[in-house]
Amino acid sequence: MRGPQRPGSSADGNLPLELTAFVGRSPELGGLARALESGRLVTVTGVGGVGKSRLAARAAAGAAPRDGVWRVELASVQDPEFVAYAVVEALGLADHTTRPPDETLLAHLTGRRILLVLDGFEHLVDACAELVAELLRQLPNLIVLAVGRRPLGVAGEVLFPLAPLGEDEAVELFAERAGRQGLDVRDCRDVREVCRRLDGIPLAIELAAGRLRALSPGQLLARLDDRFRLLTGGGRDGLPRHRTLRTTIGWSHELCTPAERLLWARLSVFAQTFDLEAAEYVCSGEGLSSEEVLDVLTELLAQSVVAREETPTGVRYRMLDTVRAYGAGWLAATGDAGRLRRRHRDWFMGLATWCELDWFSPRQDEVAARVEAELPNLRAALDHSLAAPDEAHLGQYLAGSLWFYWAGCGRLPEGRRWLERSLELDSEYPRSRLKALWVLGYVAILQGDTVPALAALQECREEAELVADPTAVAYAEHRTGCLALVTDDMARAETLLRSALDRYREIGELNSNVLMAQVELAMTRAFLGDLADAVRLCEDVRRVCEDHGEHWARSYALYVLAYAAWQDGDHGAARELLTDCLGHAHGFRDLLGSVLSIELLALVTMAQGDPAEAAVLQGAAGRLWPSVGLPLFGSAYYNAPHELCEATARRALGDERYAECVRRGAGLDREAAVTRALGYLGVRPLDVLPAPRGPVRQRRDGGDMRKPAASPTRKGGETTG
Repeated sequence: MRGPQRPGSSADGNLPLELTAFVGRSPELGGLARALESGRLVTVTGVGGVGKSRLAARAAAGAAPRDGVWRVELASVQDPEFVAYAVVEALGLADHTTRPPDETLLAHLTGRRILLVLDGFEHLVDACAELVAELLRQLPNLIVLAVGRRPLGVAGEVLFPLAPLGEDEAVELFAERAGRQGLDVRDCRDVREVCRRLDGIPLAIELAAGRLRALSPGQLLARLDDRFRLLTGGGRDGLPRHRTLRTTIGWSHELCTPAERLLWARLSVFAQTFDLEAAEYVCSGEGLSSEEVLDVLTELLAQSVVAREETPTGVRYRMLDTVRAYGAGWLAATGDAGRLRRRHRDWFMGLATWCELDWFSPRQDEVAARVEAELPNLRAALDHSLAAPDEAHLGQYLAGSLWFYWAGCGRLPEGRRWLERSLELDSEYPRSRLKALWVLGYVAILQGDTVPALAALQECREEAELVADPTAVAYAEHRTGCLALVTDDMARAETLLRSALDRYREIGELNSNVLMAQVELAMTRAFLGDLADAVRLCEDVRRVCEDHGEHWARSYALYVLAYAAWQDGDHGAARELLTDCLGHAHGFRDLLGSVLSIELLALVTMAQGDPAEAAVLQGAAGRLWPSVGLPLFGSAYYNAPHELCEATARRALGDERYAECVRRGAGLDREAAVTRALGYLGVRPLDVLPAPRGPVRQRRDGGDMRKPAASPTRKGGETTG
């Protein structure tokens, strides 16, 4: 789930609409609300299908912590290592640094009052318990609502066991589901008996009610009698209600046609949601043609085995975890699980390949949204590939092909982890490994981790030359030039970037990466004082981007053009360019592009005569930088505009007022900071920042405004070798 839940909204937004109706449970809802008022960790426990998630969702929707309610769905997370990453993702935190995700959470949640809902943790108890204990210890304002089949076992945990529905509520739920099919069964004695036999378990009731298209309540009851005698389910040590649930799912499964049972089992390979095209490819073959999948899926929808939901990327489908687990058991029993997981991996490998190619197109926004929606399935595909030694090259290729998502959409830490995992394995296919190496180098650069970045790029360059792979050589050289740029070695950066661009032209490579190399060269030229060349290079990038509908690389070109416009004293043009740049960077969740834009907007705001607002923006940027890495890369060149803005604002405001404005900006979260920066209309210019035109402008301290205030040789060229 991407955003906070507000009182009165659905906190269960990533459950299918058909499964979120709330029947009865008023006493339980009141009891859970009271438990949340008195305890900092409340865990709702109960058998699968009893309605834990729905009750927690309703209780969360009624909560009103100052900084919102956030839900984390953990059912699809298989690796305990990724629990904290899942929480970071659910909170919408973009963090580019190398710090562990739990530190990211602590940094962002300190001082905030939120309710964190952790749903479906039972297969990750130890990892979740460790994380929750640490968060509660460090964050006194945090409240955690956990939802699972067993307790977390953390000190201070308040348990809230959820029993099945009472008989009247169970009948009400059954009748509500029947009403959706145009049937009125409220006064039917057979319905009451069906609900009693199903022990009031909501999931079991919904599955039974889904059969009313074909069976009367009396026929349902008769079949329940038969199935319960034959399918007691589970061992003697199992709880009766666990056996009832499994029996009910098994009964529903038995009533399915062979094609429906087959599709049910095969759909279990998907993590969370899936679309029709994926289902048709992955689940077809050997008894089920792709043309039949839609009709069979429609029947499973009618029986509540699968639910349909509308999403920003179109119609998607979902199975509840209990239903999916039952299908997975049947799939394993057929001996076909390996083939289906390979088909699943192949589909999402193809999807990633298409998305990488389509990133350089007018469909960039669509690509970003599609990968976001498919991330659980892409993780499953990565896991599958990296678990098989002979398929390591596929994991390397997949992790490398998602470079645009890791780098452009705020997923650097997760991307780096997948890349490093893939490179730990040997591969007989060097090109997949080379791609993973240069992407790892790029990700590490953006995280400000220069030593591992240089090591990966050097290894990539050396191996690429050994196998005569000119594409990998070009990418390794390009990213090494980028590393030189952010470590202030401008001469080396220019040499490497020009060489890489020549190599790209020789091999006919043109994409967002190539355009970024040209933007980085333009930034180098701007820092060296050749604004005209920087503008020429970036205008060319902007023209190519607009021809291809590309926005991501274009936003960085606009940043350089805005820098040049500010240098020329054209503050209105600079603001217009930066507003465009920031809007797209924020839309992609590109934290680096966003914070660079805000930093430069602060200086432009200062130049336009509003030192207080400039200081607020500097404070907002200062809050964001810890999530990016070393502020302004630790670069004297990138830092010079910041230092100029600060010095000028301090002179205009005085130290005390300046510090007050910076504190106000530091109180803004990322969304609020971007909204403020984009919504600023400006004030009447004051004579507080010189803006003379001409080839060289002087700062008030007598220095050249084209040059950084600090020494550009502070790091020298040795960092990049």
